Amino acid sequence: MSRRIKRTTSPGDRAKERAKGRDKSRDGDRGKGGSAQRSRKPDERKSGERKSGERKSGDRPFAHRAPGKPPRFAEPRRDRNERPEPAAEKQAAEQPLPTKVQTVVVTTDENGMRVDRFLEARFPGLSFSHIQRIVRKGELRVNGKRADSKDRLEEGQSVRIPPLRLDTPKTSGTLSEAEAKTLQALKDMTLYEDDDVLVLNKPAGLAVQGGSGMTRHVDQMLEVMRDAKGQKPRLVHRIDRETSGCLLIAKTRFAASFLTGAFRHRSARKIYWALVAGVPKPKQGRISTYLAKEESEEDSIMRIAEHGDEGASHAVTYYAVVEASATKLAWVSLKPVTGRTHQLRAHMAHIDHAIVGDPKYFNKENWQLPGGLQNRLHLLARRIVIPHPRGGVIDVSAPLPPHMLQSWNLLGLEADRFDPIENAPEE
Repeated sequence: MSRRIKRTTSPGDRAKERAKGRDKSRDGDRGKGGSAQRSRKPDERKSGERKSGERKSGDRPFAHRAPGKPPRFAEPRRDRNERPEPAAEKQAAEQPLPTKVQTVVVTTDENGMRVDRFLEARFPGLSFSHIQRIVRKGELRVNGKRADSKDRLEEGQSVRIPPLRLDTPKTSGTLSEAEAKTLQALKDMTLYEDDDVLVLNKPAGLAVQGGSGMTRHVDQMLEVMRDAKGQKPRLVHRIDRETSGCLLIAKTRFAASFLTGAFRHRSARKIYWALVAGVPKPKQGRISTYLAKEESEEDSIMRIAEHGDEGASHAVTYYAVVEASATKLAWVSLKPVTGRTHQLRAHMAHIDHAIVGDPKYFNKENWQLPGGLQNRLHLLARRIVIPHPRGGVIDVSAPLPPHMLQSWNLLGLEADRFDPIENAPEE
């Protein structure tokens, strides 16, 4: 058993001992720190430090390509979970209903939005008249100043929102049987999806947008994908009703603005496959014309026009023969530089190699469709490559639709052959 021994010391002695103990403690700390720093090996790194070129879990993979192949396209995006959701946008999605005055910050997704559209997106139950009233009265302010409903917001701006009277918002998750079937149909078409972008494999015969007598189209189907804030996915580009393949959809306003700009600045690369009459010569070439719409009582088509003609637009297409079936048919790969209506169909007819099954532009006399081939448009939006709004590249390919796959099999065409159009200029 240990015993406690009481020692008698004077106040001065106790003060000296305390001072001595503090000095000894500081010396010990310095010794420890210096020793650890000196003895740490070069390979030992603190948490969070990385060698140059080393990737940690969650980083995007490095772009790579096969030896000898030109760097046409960057590495496609991998996993959407690798890209963290921006904190500002996550906060906006969780925005509580404004029962009192509050101030919110404009997110990246909302950059460039009009004030009234901003309120509609944030609060889907808000009536149009209520929006106009609070803006007109100056109750809504941007960076402390009055704003007009048509003013455009910028990322990072502060918006003062007064108390709002909201209607009961439409609850999501309660889809009717018809809506559930539509949602499943969209999922079955999906080639690629993340938080911002959706790429569909549109089947031949399904229109992208509505028209006269059109009851079902992609734009209408996207209604079932409205999010909690009432945002509906948006079409970024269009392909003809009878053309199948890659159709790009933006799921957010931010993505729509970015992707639309990519098409406008020709950063998007599109590749189409077609089966045409005859074998084009030369086997690789460039088609450059002006196209103008020609209206008639029954229909409208794009005709070859002259520079300066009313409504004429310049159109450029690169083509390459991938494989031929004797001299009767050829599988061609097409890269449109511009995006005019019916551009590929009009251009192939212009060089006397119209696309098989084209009801508008195939006008070759005494030409018989080989047995077993369906008289349907043989045009596929095969591949789309475009920068992703948040970095990286989207690179998606669509398979041959059933009627084209049947033709490929009957003609002995090998769908996995090298596609020479990848080396065509982008202009």
